[in-house]
Amino acid sequence: MFHVVCIVAVAPLRKESSHRSEMVTELLLGEYALIIEETKDFIKVKCLYDGYEGWCQKSQLEKVDAIIETNMYSSNDIEKIEVNETVCNISCGSPVYRNHSTLFGRFKLNYENINAWDAGTAIFSEAHIKSIAFNFLNTPYLWGGKSVFGIDCSGFVQQVFKLFNIKLDRDAYQQAAQGEVVGFLQEVKCGDLAFFDNEDEKIIHVGILLDSETIIHASGKVRIDKIDHAGIINTDTGERTHSLRIIKRYQT
Repeated sequence: MFHVVCIVAVAPLRKESSHRSEMVTELLLGEYALIIEETKDFIKVKCLYDGYEGWCQKSQLEKVDAIIETNMYSSNDIEKIEVNETVCNISCGSPVYRNHSTLFGRFKLNYENINAWDAGTAIFSEAHIKSIAFNFLNTPYLWGGKSVFGIDCSGFVQQVFKLFNIKLDRDAYQQAAQGEVVGFLQEVKCGDLAFFDNEDEKIIHVGILLDSETIIHASGKVRIDKIDHAGIINTDTGERTHSLRIIKRYQT
């Protein structure tokens, strides 16, 4: 099996091998993927973290012989590192490698000035959850996005939970199949996930509950809104925007 690593801040993965094709997810700098297929300009890959597949521009990836494991991540909204001695802005949730200087094929990544967050020892507490989630506030909604440069609802949730070593699937409907059910909104803890459905009863949205009355989620932008037993109420307009389907918990 042959692998690649992302060597740009954020690399879009598309449904087809074309820049005009729909973006389905992203790779962040330093994330690995398995090569499935190649064309002249694109590589079809399978993300090692969540198994998601898509086509990526070849120039945004570097082939590697071995995979370096890490539980360390950037925990600020944007950090600066060096890639081949040039500055690169990276998003919260980007992997950080223990050696300050790490070589990926032809690309040398320097993490010397990064204060890395250890997901392996991080405590899933209200203060820590808010500290990470609030880094994404006002990030614009972007279908398939998972960085502070643009993010979708399930990408936002996945990135926050990744920093607590809790592996969630990529899409909201997949995430809804994980975890344990919380029966009532009044019983929620900070960090529980609320899922929302459409008229066909399909899960279409997810957000992180801060308490029994507020939720942070990506809708238009990453924002904090009110929630009740029926769903989300936009704090700016008073409009009810999403219909609550189920609440799940991923930590005891």
